[in-house]
Amino acid sequence: MPYFIFGDRAPLIGCIDELDKAFNWAEKYGLTILIDLHTAPMSQNGFDNGGISGVCKWAQLPDEVEFVLSVLERLSKRYGHRRALMGIEIINEPNTTTCWPMANVTERYKAVDPELAEGTGPIAFDWLKDFYITAYHRLRDADKGALPADKAVVFHDGFDIEQWKDFMRGDDGRLAPEFENVDTHQYLMTAEMMGCPQTVEGYDDFVRNTYAPMIAEMSEYFPVIVGEWCLFNSVGCGVDTHGGQSVLNGEEGAQAETLTAEQKRSLYQGVAESQLAAWSKGSGFYYWNYKLLTDTMVGVAVTDAALHEKTADFDFFDYEADETKPVD
Repeated sequence: MPYFIFGDRAPLIGCIDELDKAFNWAEKYGLTILIDLHTAPMSQNGFDNGGISGVCKWAQLPDEVEFVLSVLERLSKRYGHRRALMGIEIINEPNTTTCWPMANVTERYKAVDPELAEGTGPIAFDWLKDFYITAYHRLRDADKGALPADKAVVFHDGFDIEQWKDFMRGDDGRLAPEFENVDTHQYLMTAEMMGCPQTVEGYDDFVRNTYAPMIAEMSEYFPVIVGEWCLFNSVGCGVDTHGGQSVLNGEEGAQAETLTAEQKRSLYQGVAESQLAAWSKGSGFYYWNYKLLTDTMVGVAVTDAALHEKTADFDFFDYEADETKPVD
């Protein structure tokens, strides 16, 4: 959800009615919803999906931090007792000191207004942890968010899941709050940026020997949700994407298909199998399947694996081995 969902940040347009519809549909068809605040004023990450590209200053602005807390409270009051609500995630992908050098925001997502971007920088973990604690109590407070105890409060890991081993734990070492989850986003393009060889064997080895043990270990401390993952990788694109960059970032794309249909099917089935096995060591996962109409834009190449239902059409998921076929 955007921070302007309630329509109180003109000229941006609110969309609370759409979320109302989503809850009605989810309850009709037996689905659950995890509300994730995906953007913040002046952005929490500077990404192209974080509200304003190339700018990351939200955490430096106390009034805007308070505004985000007010949005979370209002969402909690409105949907806290809805049957479909699984929980509320406080803020999506805060760009922390761990992620900042690798994300290279100021170059990868150049600000349209350089003057506005002045002062842009990463979010410190100490600050983020304090903010999460404040947000947690505001959501649970009966006079504020009033979020029921059976609804989850979800914290994004800021791209460093090991930072949260001792977070909000009592003297007995157990989780202090009720129903707390940590969300981690794991992509093959990130693995590539960490040195993973761009081969089928390289992906499989990295997922099985890095991602899987990490999820298993962290699950000893708290419930882990892999909130974003997909099949995207540079081998499937036929060119090194340098961490998922595209022509929109000034990267040259492949000029022709480099894999046959059967090779592509084998590639995506392989990375699907290894990732599903890794994520199963946690408490759940969400496949990142949202896609803009980029196929109608000149010069933008879209991989076959962009949509989950499309990957099913191409047999990228082996449903005989995995019975998690999406609902038609």
